[in-house]
Amino acid sequence: MGSELQKLYNKASAKSQLLGQFRNSSELLRTFDFGCQIMKILVIEDERELSASICEYLINEQFITETAYEFNTAIEKISLYDYACIILDIALPNGSGLNILKELKANNKADGVIIISAKNSLDDKIVGLKGGADDYLTKPFHLPELGARVAAIIRRKSFDGKNIIAFDEIKLNVDARQVFVNDKALDLTKKEYDLLLYFISNKNRVISKSAIAEHLWGDDMDLADNYDFIYTHIKNLRRKMLQQGVPDYIRSVYGLGYKFSMSK
Repeated sequence: MGSELQKLYNKASAKSQLLGQFRNSSELLRTFDFGCQIMKILVIEDERELSASICEYLINEQFITETAYEFNTAIEKISLYDYACIILDIALPNGSGLNILKELKANNKADGVIIISAKNSLDDKIVGLKGGADDYLTKPFHLPELGARVAAIIRRKSFDGKNIIAFDEIKLNVDARQVFVNDKALDLTKKEYDLLLYFISNKNRVISKSAIAEHLWGDDMDLADNYDFIYTHIKNLRRKMLQQGVPDYIRSVYGLGYKFSMSK
């Protein structure tokens, strides 16, 4: 089994085991919410040079990216994970991007979708948009325009179109990636900011450590025996917020993960 396939298999197995544990307890099912908001981007594009350019640009814009170069891998990834936005080429090896749209729709997935295609006819755009895509960009395109459209879709789908996200005394400017506590800037690292945004986007939900790892590292995250590095980021984020007078909203839920909530 190839290393990439093995990694996907391991992740799927771990997820199945986790879900299996929860199904054995109705109380846990009521407690744990699997509808967590996530901020990863999936780039489905068979031209590897273009895919690499898109990913490099989006990473520089502080997004987390994953890739799929052909139809089957793309189908496997969208069935295993949710994405804030999917950048989708229509012409793929082994299948059509339009069938990926159908699969997303059939499974009631809420992932945002931008079609990127060399086809520039009005009919192709109508088919793609009617098939469930949120936007359509014709190749060749400028990466800043693609990045702006990705950000707009995420803002619309994840934050009801808002640029400022508030949680009590905490405010996040998602475009500028700035955090303020009682209107005073809070200095965070990239990972700490991503973690705080993820927590606030999923407030009052229990989030597993594996879900946090997947969100923060995407394809670069291999399954590990422990998640000590997550604890380190959470500890640093908690310390910085406490120092600025923020109550400790990050709750540890034994055996499950973490919950960002005002309630005890």
